[in-house]
Amino acid sequence: MIGKLKGLVDSFGDDWVLIDCNGVCYEAFCSGRTLQALPRVGGAAVVFIETIVREDMIRLYGFATEAEKSWFNLLMTVQGVGARVALSILSVLSPSELTTAIALQDKVMIGRANGVGPKLAVRLVTELKGKLPQGGGIDPGTLGLQAALGEGVAPSAVADAVSALTNLGYSSAQASAALARIIARDGDGVKTETLIRLGLRELSS
Repeated sequence: MIGKLKGLVDSFGDDWVLIDCNGVCYEAFCSGRTLQALPRVGGAAVVFIETIVREDMIRLYGFATEAEKSWFNLLMTVQGVGARVALSILSVLSPSELTTAIALQDKVMIGRANGVGPKLAVRLVTELKGKLPQGGGIDPGTLGLQAALGEGVAPSAVADAVSALTNLGYSSAQASAALARIIARDGDGVKTETLIRLGLRELSS
């Protein structure tokens, strides 16, 4: 099996890249994030590969990091998630953001991906709760937020506040760490709007 490709970028498509390895070009289907991370045509690239073999095809899927590859495989253990949907999720959420979304049971964050409806979003956060792919460690900010919440399942106000702060440009780790400090001080019954306001104050201090 092919585990990694090292070569030159030959060409791109909407969801694939051709990597020239000493004259042999391999087509790998990738998330939008991986495609954006690759160099321009002619540049040297390293792509981690997952090979899927079926009766009628052999297809390569490429990833910028091993963490992304690990999440791809874990996502596909959920019923209704195939390679296309898994890549769609990884196109809108980084491995760190995906880890946070699962830890906080944030259905809205998962539902941003094309092909993920409300029912599938619920199934994803439910079935993957407590699971992490190999090498997919949870960031300290999310750990702190889980500890502050007690059971590690965020009320909708907390999940909404994390999403709002990340939409404003903060990383999920920064947002989670700020909200952890607020919840530890004020409890988890604070409304979304107040959490966002206090979170921004924490992040700017």
